[in-house]
Amino acid sequence: MKIRLTWLSLVIVLMSACTTKQTDSITISGKVKFPDNRFKMYITQYRDGEKVVTDSFKLAEDGSYSYQMNTSMPGEYTLDCQKWQRVSFWAEDENLSIDFRGQDTAKIKIKNPPYVYINGGPKNEVMNHLNFNSYRSYQVMIGLSQGVYKATKDVPEKYGEIAGKLYGVTGDDDRARTRFLAKEYADRNSVLAVVKRLRDKTDKELIDKTLATLKEKNPTYPPLLKYIKDKEEARAAAERVKLGKVAPHFSYPTPEGAMVSPEDYKGKIVVIDFWASWCGPCRNEIPHLKEVYEKYHPKGVEILSVSIDKKEKAWLKALGEENMAWTQVLAPKAGKQTMKDYQFSGIPFIIILDKDGKIIAKQLRGKKIDEKLDELLTK
Repeated sequence: MKIRLTWLSLVIVLMSACTTKQTDSITISGKVKFPDNRFKMYITQYRDGEKVVTDSFKLAEDGSYSYQMNTSMPGEYTLDCQKWQRVSFWAEDENLSIDFRGQDTAKIKIKNPPYVYINGGPKNEVMNHLNFNSYRSYQVMIGLSQGVYKATKDVPEKYGEIAGKLYGVTGDDDRARTRFLAKEYADRNSVLAVVKRLRDKTDKELIDKTLATLKEKNPTYPPLLKYIKDKEEARAAAERVKLGKVAPHFSYPTPEGAMVSPEDYKGKIVVIDFWASWCGPCRNEIPHLKEVYEKYHPKGVEILSVSIDKKEKAWLKALGEENMAWTQVLAPKAGKQTMKDYQFSGIPFIIILDKDGKIIAKQLRGKKIDEKLDELLTK
């Protein structure tokens, strides 16, 4: 009888193990030295280019916290400490301890939060290095800006030129450190966070090599497979907007509701300006675009402005203020698909299409637009 009961118990345990769903989760805990309880702690992640709040929680009365985070979707996340500090971390299978200083208690508040260290495991060791690189790059940029400002006080027109060159050096240094991390930690899942910060234009070989190393170790890892798929799609999209390619199709409404697309301009040279009402540099470019329109429209050149505003009301208000004489259209969903199709992340983004609708120049500003148009019209 005892034997039968033992076997029955074993069967029940095995069946229970098979039917019980295992929950993937980690514990994130720590303490905030100077809490600002007007706000919560937020966990965010970028998904398809948009920042999404995935979790939020409050601190205990003593400023401590302990939160159980679901990691069924492993990857890079950001923990935002009550809108005062934040840190990127890798959520998968490592419990994490992260302390923050919290709100700035100084009389004069300067947005320059201290470095945040993650007590975790091997995957978050990579994140610590990556975060420290970003932190130091920011500190160096602040120092250079202050130094150049003092040195060019008497010749302010030199500030932009000198600062630009120095920022270029710091940018190169940051990318070199990122490349080092990709090589050093190619076998850790969190290297995906490093690879995302590399550029296809200069680092394609390293990106592919790093992904191959990780795939050899962990061939069915979902975040890796998704990243590879997204990377392939992005490369295909980049190929479609190379110089000489026909511009991707879109059809967006004017304020009056008429639908306009690049195909409507076949037989004419067209300047397409991707912009938004909230973008300062975009608004600063408009006076020059008016000059371009006045000078080149009589010669058969058209301008099409494509707004990526989220709110139609803000777009229409800007149109009233700027009084642009050429066609204006509004891309849906804040231009998310447009930015993906045309492969840009910053605005203003200005391109020129020839009479066949092919992209012949892009990322133009100021007099560069005039120079390209003069060249085309001369031909």
